[in-house]
Amino acid sequence: MNPPNGFSQHAVACITSSTVGRVLQDQQVKKTGGAMRKEAGDSRVLALEDHPDIESFLNDTLRFPPDEIKPNMKIKSVTPKPPRKPRLARASSLDEKSWRRRRVFRMSLENLIDPNETSSSNGSLQESSLSHPTRSRVVLNGEQGSLHNLQDAPEASPYGKNKGSISDSEKQVSEVPSASVGLMQGKESSGSKPRLSKITPPRPLPPLELSVASHVLRTANRIDSDYMDYQHYSQSRFERLSSSLSDTGLHNRGMVCDSCSTDSMKSTFSLLTPLRAKDVRNRSYLEGSLLASGALLGAEELSRYFPDRSIGIFVATWNMQGRKELPENLDDFLFPSDPDYAQDMYVVGVQEGCPDRREWEIRLQETLGPHYVMLYSAAHGVLYMSVFIRRDLIWFCSEVEYATVTTRIVSQIKTKGALGICFTFFGTSFLFVTSHFTSGDGKVYERILDYNKTIQALALPKNVPDTNPYRSSPSDVTTRFDEVFWFGDFNFRLNKDRESVDSILNQHLEKDLSKLLQYDQLIKEMNDGAIFKGFQEAAIHFRPSYKFDIGQDSYDTTSKKRTPSYTDRVIYRSRHKDDIHAVKYSSCSVVKTSDHRPVYGLFRVKVRPGRDNIPLAAGQFDRELYLIGIKRRITRELQKRQEIKDQKSSRVCTVS
Repeated sequence: MNPPNGFSQHAVACITSSTVGRVLQDQQVKKTGGAMRKEAGDSRVLALEDHPDIESFLNDTLRFPPDEIKPNMKIKSVTPKPPRKPRLARASSLDEKSWRRRRVFRMSLENLIDPNETSSSNGSLQESSLSHPTRSRVVLNGEQGSLHNLQDAPEASPYGKNKGSISDSEKQVSEVPSASVGLMQGKESSGSKPRLSKITPPRPLPPLELSVASHVLRTANRIDSDYMDYQHYSQSRFERLSSSLSDTGLHNRGMVCDSCSTDSMKSTFSLLTPLRAKDVRNRSYLEGSLLASGALLGAEELSRYFPDRSIGIFVATWNMQGRKELPENLDDFLFPSDPDYAQDMYVVGVQEGCPDRREWEIRLQETLGPHYVMLYSAAHGVLYMSVFIRRDLIWFCSEVEYATVTTRIVSQIKTKGALGICFTFFGTSFLFVTSHFTSGDGKVYERILDYNKTIQALALPKNVPDTNPYRSSPSDVTTRFDEVFWFGDFNFRLNKDRESVDSILNQHLEKDLSKLLQYDQLIKEMNDGAIFKGFQEAAIHFRPSYKFDIGQDSYDTTSKKRTPSYTDRVIYRSRHKDDIHAVKYSSCSVVKTSDHRPVYGLFRVKVRPGRDNIPLAAGQFDRELYLIGIKRRITRELQKRQEIKDQKSSRVCTVS
């Protein structure tokens, strides 16, 4: 019994030899009776469903000598399936037609570029099973005569028409764009197997966002150079960042190599530098070394946190006049509007400090926020000094030491004197000194004596070794450290009467104050070498910080009529030339609770690697102060939100 489609059950031959290609090429015009068209340089298509009798077609076309059929022919038994029920034909849109053509072309290319096949000079015929005779297509590529079975072409109806309202499969395959055919035949003429050229996407692929943290933390900006999976360019210098981290940003900044796996980076990348167990075993985390690889205070660790090997330091001095009242907001004082970024270290010295020293430190911690911790704090009478540092940098500090000097022995309350704090950060030693010299317009000599006594009696360092003892002097404490900042109320005045000073100030010479500074006592004594030898001061572009009326911007209006003066100063000295660069030097006019205005300086300081003889502080800081300050900060933020909410919900009713 014959199948419903009119074909008898018989074995269909699947020929895999390259001989078939040559025979078909010679006999296709004669045997198919117009079913195949031979055009030079174009693809040949043999549509089997258009032939009236498939069996006779195979018998007439595939005639080979007996010695060629036997070794080059495989026979498989195939039972044709009955055709599906015809459905109403509908007109295909242009999109559907183009999609079908692309699908046919794609499936043909998959057969062409099979890497497991070996190419031949005259082409090859791949093995394929004619599982559905009515859907088979035979494609002849150029002159090589390769046959390919396109099984994913649109199904044909029993009447020889497909469902896409295209007359025959030959028209459908012939409509493949010539450019695509050229890609398929690109390397075939040279005798090699055809390969597709590399396709470049028209636009870059969308990046995989990996926003992990704010760039406030410097540790998120570097990948450990010890790891081969995270190669980066150590020569590149990075600017301080403010945008969110992403894997695209890391590649753009040269922090991650292009060949590393994105999945691997996502699984291990975090705020902290990834660490491997074998590297932790070999690292000497409890000691520093200048040459040891992976040492805590070594060059590699320093370059990881500070690529340019310089840190930002905020140094400020303020005579609080012993006032109990503290400013409501210290943001304008600690975070000036000009710099875009906060500093790595904050050092604040206070003269005639408020009675509640702890409350003052809490206010500082509350203003600086959770990114900073108080490394150390010391007091000498009413002289206070507090050192705050970024919380991720406390591991690179040595033990902190301090010493005091009293310049007024008679007074029971230590109001005049000096307080010094020293420590080593990586391999650079720092000394911070705040002092309050003798007051009085004409007491210049007494102030020089206070300075000389301080540099001789300040016993520092104690346990922390000197980084360069050959350049140190036993009679001058400032020569024993790499970087020295001396700030305080030096009480040097202007050698000019009040009327003359007021007339100069009324000229509004905010940028050029040379007319006023030529009468400054401190500048004169420093130029003469009588005081602060080796120190320098940044250019002054602010008005005198003393003496103001409390809560006002006007200078002293009392009967004494004190002359406005630059009593509050910040000066610095470096053991190595050009290690300290002054970025900004100014005063804070917003804080008006005292007759002095706070004076501050922003500096960039060069830092060097450390050695193994530095006793580390092991990350010690004032934990209790940190918790109190953070709680205060949260409470203040909640109160602000509640006030804003109450203002929006309030309604004002008036009765006319």
